[in-house]
Parts: sequence; structure tokens; C-alpha cells
Amino acid sequence: MQQFLSEFGPDITAFFLSALLISGYYVFLWIKVRDNPTYTIHGVNELARTLWVAHVMRTAGDNVMAVQTLRNFIMGAILMATTASMLIIGTLTLSGQVESISRSWHALNVAGSHAAELWIVKVLCLLVDFIFAFFAFTMCVRLSNHVLFMMNVKNHEAHPAFSPSAVARRLCRAGNLFAIGMRAFFFAVPLVFWLFGPVFLFAASIALVIALYQLDRSEPEPGGETIAQL
Repeated sequence: MQQFLSEFGPDITAFFLSALLISGYYVFLWIKVRDNPTYTIHGVNELARTLWVAHVMRTAGDNVMAVQTLRNFIMGAILMATTASMLIIGTLTLSGQVESISRSWHALNVAGSHAAELWIVKVLCLLVDFIFAFFAFTMCVRLSNHVLFMMNVKNHEAHPAFSPSAVARRLCRAGNLFAIGMRAFFFAVPLVFWLFGPVFLFAASIALVIALYQLDRSEPEPGGETIAQL
């Protein structure tokens, strides 16, 4: 046990500290959103989607605009799903080159383990992250296609599932899945740096939390502008 901790202790510690740091940031966001739903740009986007669906479904003549807007949204999700699939293939290729790559990539690893087994664990975490992103983006495409048909139903009162509020909830769910897929891409950054050592993992996690804090907030800046986010 002592040998295991001495060999893998720094990497395990850095991983759990990074997970705790990121989890703490999301707990902070949850507390803020509970008091103010539009504290984050995600809440603002959800409100905008809800109002947009209500406007389109109750205004005659905007169907073409709605279809074009949703088509652009779906194409963006398809692009990101394709990117995730390519990253999955690249990660699988990386996993087959443990012996040749791990030595050179660990040149800056002054505190962590150089064991090939740990390298496989790191690559597996990265692979799971990209698979999760792929799943989120493909589910976003699926829900958006459903919304595309529902928004063009003329008789909204035919069934509660076709009401503007119900359709808006589906579109908001698709938007949330797109955001989750993007978050998975962001979380891949610390995991990639972990390949170089635990110190890089923790440093990248700190940088990621700082960047997300700047991107997530929706409060107006002193100049009157609003912070934008992908």
C-alpha cells in the first residue's frame, strides 16, 4: 500500500483536488442561479429560447425564419459531434502508443508516476470525456429535429405536447445538451495536461475555473456590455 501511494499518490491527489475545485465552482453557480436564474448566460439563453418559441408559434409568417434558425443550430451540433468522433479516434490511436509516447510526454513530469498503467488510465479518462461529448451533441441534434416538426404544427391545442411551453422546454433541453457537450470539451483540457504530469493537471484546472467564471456570468460590464459565451 505504501509503495502504491508513493508511486501514484501525486496523480491521485491532483486528480481529486482538481475534481473538488471544479465541483466547488459548480456548487457556487448553483447557489447563484437559485437566487437569480439569469445569473449565468445559460439562464439568459434558456429565457431567450422560451420567448423565441412562443413568438414564432404564435406569429404567422415566421416559419421560414424558424426553420433556418433551427437548421443552423442543428448544423452546429452536427459539426461538434463530428469533431468529438474524430477526437475519439485520435484518443484510441494514442492509447496504442503507450511505450513510445509516454516516455517523451513524461519528460516534464517531475512529481507523478511514469507507469504505463497510469498512462492508460489517463487516456481512458480522456476517451470517456469525448464519448460523453459525442453523446450530448447527438442527443442535441435528435431533440432539435423533434422541435423542428413541433414548431410547425398549426393546431397547438391538439395535444399538450404541442403547446409553445412544451416545445420550448424541448428546445431548452437541446440547448442544455449542446452546452454540456461544450463543457466536456473544456474539461478535456485539464485531462490532456494530466498526460504531462499531475502538476499540469491542477494548474490547468485552476485556469479552467477562472476562464469559466469569466464566461458563465451574464451581468453587464461597467461599459454596459454583457459577457458572451460559446
